[in-house]
Amino acid sequence: MAPASSRSRGPVEPRDDFDLVMLGGDIGVYALARAFHEQYGTISHVITRSVSGPIADSRILVAEELGASATEDDLAAALLRHGRERAARRPGVPAIVLANADWLIALLSAHREELEEFFVLPVLDEKTLRDVSDKATFSEICTTLGVSTPETVVVDFTGEGPTEIPELPFAFPVVAKPARSSAYTHVEFAGKKKVYHLTEPAELTDLVHRLDAAGFADRFVVQEMVPGDDTAMRSITAYVDQAGRVTLLGGAHVLLEEHTPGALGNPAAMFTADPGEIAVQAVAFLELTGYRGYANFDVKVDPRTGVAKFFEVNPRIGRNNYYMTAAGANVARAVVRDVVDHEQIERIVPDDEILYSIVPRPLLMRYVTEPGLRARVRRIARHRTVHPLAYATEGTRRRAYIAVAMANQVKKFLTHYPRPSSSGF
Repeated sequence: MAPASSRSRGPVEPRDDFDLVMLGGDIGVYALARAFHEQYGTISHVITRSVSGPIADSRILVAEELGASATEDDLAAALLRHGRERAARRPGVPAIVLANADWLIALLSAHREELEEFFVLPVLDEKTLRDVSDKATFSEICTTLGVSTPETVVVDFTGEGPTEIPELPFAFPVVAKPARSSAYTHVEFAGKKKVYHLTEPAELTDLVHRLDAAGFADRFVVQEMVPGDDTAMRSITAYVDQAGRVTLLGGAHVLLEEHTPGALGNPAAMFTADPGEIAVQAVAFLELTGYRGYANFDVKVDPRTGVAKFFEVNPRIGRNNYYMTAAGANVARAVVRDVVDHEQIERIVPDDEILYSIVPRPLLMRYVTEPGLRARVRRIARHRTVHPLAYATEGTRRRAYIAVAMANQVKKFLTHYPRPSSSGF
């Protein structure tokens, strides 16, 4: 059964003086569409390669499907075409463009000049995007700020000939991942994962050879393994307005992450919590870099020291963003007040403690093993549990999809992460 998050009410502030257009079609895009619909009654226009479950049969968005073979140029062309048609139909009415994948943010940023004829783009400029979305550069910026990050070695695949296997100053096991996920998206090879847990040097050597063979031509980072399971992770969500002010800020204590190879590390369950000093450090990072738009930080608290180590900032709001809206910090408000109303507002923060979960509660509790945390999760769950897709405005097909998706989560976890481990791997 889906969590009881589908309470429905009319929009808080009905408006028809702007439009929302989005690229992509994952659960995070739907969560954004839901936030705008809850706050303003907005019906979003979503341009996507394929209409999958999270956005299919929805009453709060119109999906434009381009086909699975659509290229980045096709997506940009479709967006421009829609922009021209919309401008003729609704002259003078601004349209916001958003996306929730690194490569789509990069696409918007690269086409900013031509897109701005028809759209408002609250996304990073290309230089800042390159600096902050590269995990290697991210680590350097954090070091400048005195913000803790895992010890990191960079493997550069941009040179000629076989890539050199690095000597690591820290012990195995280690974690390896692309420095820029946008540069990794289109590379295909057997055994491809979002994140690699490597237990010995031979596995690192094999990964480097496979990346070379696949034609990967960017950078990978190899990092020390920070101990602790999924419950040591924290999520920070923010929005920076066009004046450089952080006008949306909140955090969550992660309970369980997804463990399928393509989605490893995406939060599957979390509860809202005051991020304290972690939020202060996130704000310092955003202000130093000249960041604009939505941001989502992945942070892990080292159980040995209690020190929070920043892993990365995603140049987008993140697929789990509905926890903010459900907890009282509707994520649509910050961007509309900024780029439509041109107002400087007080910072929006969550004011409710809620459990966000896309997995059945019995499955979640299988992986939350610490007694005190289990008790806290049960208490919060009784107060309010939310699922981003469970929206009462939607019809019966949507409810059926959620039920199937929840059941499928059980199968996926029993296949890829059958029992909790101390490392989360």
